[in-house]
Amino acid sequence: MAYECFEVTIEDKIAHIRMNRPEALNTMNKAFWNELPEIIHDIDNNARARVIVISSTGKHFSGGMDTTVFTGDRDAPKHDRYIMAEALRSNIRHIQHSFSCMEEARMPVLFALHGGVIGGAVDMISAGDIRWCTKDAFFSIMETNIAMTADVGTFPRLQRYIPEGWVKQMAYTGMRLPAAKAKEIGLVNDVFDTHEEMMEAVMGVAREIAGNSPLAVTGCKVLINYGRDHNTADTLDYIGVWNAAMFPPPHMAEAFKARIEKRDPDYPDLSELRDTAM
Repeated sequence: MAYECFEVTIEDKIAHIRMNRPEALNTMNKAFWNELPEIIHDIDNNARARVIVISSTGKHFSGGMDTTVFTGDRDAPKHDRYIMAEALRSNIRHIQHSFSCMEEARMPVLFALHGGVIGGAVDMISAGDIRWCTKDAFFSIMETNIAMTADVGTFPRLQRYIPEGWVKQMAYTGMRLPAAKAKEIGLVNDVFDTHEEMMEAVMGVAREIAGNSPLAVTGCKVLINYGRDHNTADTLDYIGVWNAAMFPPPHMAEAFKARIEKRDPDYPDLSELRDTAM
């Protein structure tokens, strides 16, 4: 598939999604919001990969929302402001899903970041599983500086990864959080001198994930996310239900056999999913 905002390659069960509008600072135009969930759903529903890596091109990872998105639809029907507000709420939910789909995907989503991670890009990376960056990276909740409140995922997600005080300082001021501080407070796992070094490390982690049982990995993602949003007792109960249904002796036997035979295990991929009710 050819996309306006992304390049997608899949090799060795690793899907690599690259943002490819460097001349526009990889800002998020209307095509971006439609293409990203289409790509994620295709990989997830068709089990095309076991892990997803998202990186970017040019000087910055992303400059955030493209200003053309704010121009509105001139052909949209005209109603009073109350009816329009309800319709806008529905539209915002669609936009939010463009990032939520990464959190909902069965396979881990890894982010390799460089340069500016600005505005909507912070919302975006907050929906991923693991983040790394180069030493030139910085993170900014830029929406505050253009007189709006971030609304696509920063606030419910970012404070899961970094202390609330830092979320508030970033949000209230629109400051630039540098790479070193991002690592110190836990937003990224590591910082690299160059983009090449970062990509080598991130792809190394991706290969390790792709070599593990896809069912075990998706179980880890589901249960970690569930535990984040529920208390310990509820999470333990859900883990019990999960393993009662999906504890896989044949997959475990293959893992043990591969260790004995000193080879890579051969695990079945996840099943394809329907994208319609019937």
